[in-house]
Amino acid sequence: MPVTSVGSDVEALTMTLVADFPVGPERVWAAFTDPRQLERFWGPPGWPATFTSFAFEPHGRARYQMASAGGEIARGSWEFIDIDAPRGFEVVDSFVDEQGAAIPGMPAMRMTFAFEATDGGARLTNVTYFDSLEALEQLIAMGAVEGSTLAMNQLDAVLQGLREFAQGKGTQLEILDDQHVRITRLIDGPRELVWRAHVEPELMRRWMLGPDGWRMTLSEVDTAEGGRYRIGWEPEPGTDGEAFGFDGETLLLDEPRRIVQTEHMTGTDYSSTTNDLSFYEEDGATLVTLLIEYPDAATRDTVLATGMVDGMEESFRRLERVLLG
Repeated sequence: MPVTSVGSDVEALTMTLVADFPVGPERVWAAFTDPRQLERFWGPPGWPATFTSFAFEPHGRARYQMASAGGEIARGSWEFIDIDAPRGFEVVDSFVDEQGAAIPGMPAMRMTFAFEATDGGARLTNVTYFDSLEALEQLIAMGAVEGSTLAMNQLDAVLQGLREFAQGKGTQLEILDDQHVRITRLIDGPRELVWRAHVEPELMRRWMLGPDGWRMTLSEVDTAEGGRYRIGWEPEPGTDGEAFGFDGETLLLDEPRRIVQTEHMTGTDYSSTTNDLSFYEEDGATLVTLLIEYPDAATRDTVLATGMVDGMEESFRRLERVLLG
């Protein structure tokens, strides 16, 4: 994880984040000044960012928005105050409405981004300056420390490139906190087909099977926002196990980038999870990222103990072999 420290200083009215990377400062600079790279990590997991404009020049402005799994939208605007390529830049970051106007009662913050060479690569020092203690405490209460840490820790995949970062590593699990895990898998194939494989029942039945010896017997999927789905599996003759399935609702759809759905084990009183599935393509490969929100740590641990991640890896291997081979 690149972030080494995040802390606030109530006397100086600042919050400072420090992160170290195994690449040169110019590469980190490029990630922060290219909106297509920046939006891959600026929003924390579950709140991915989209930059709708980016005038990277003194007194130019950038606008972005972040969407939660439940469809909530948070919008922001940067005004570029100073640019010193490739050593750093300074912005005023404001909460804005849909028209780009500052939201009354929400603080505007001055932020500096400094990039310097280290023996191992580069260091980012990001300092946020607040106008008052009230503004600092307001942002801390909104989860600024946790959110910025999670966001910046996504930078490794951007800086290294997908293939270098993930190819050959299989299905990777990260426990983010008591309620959230992130599962990633690089698929050597185009995003359009990988997306279709996750939402079209006839394709799902060919690969989304977990361990060998199982078959999908139910696949009713309505991916429209507010639509419902039901999926079920049963063991082939001679395979141990009992039939099971899931049902849920599609909360958000951004084809072919992101789909958010609830997931409930059919026929049980278990709590539902929220599954935030996103797809990013680079150089002909697609990174599949699944962010799961559990009701609590006990439920998280119970589900992970079932061997879910191993079953996903077997399914992903089948996807590459059956659909992309």
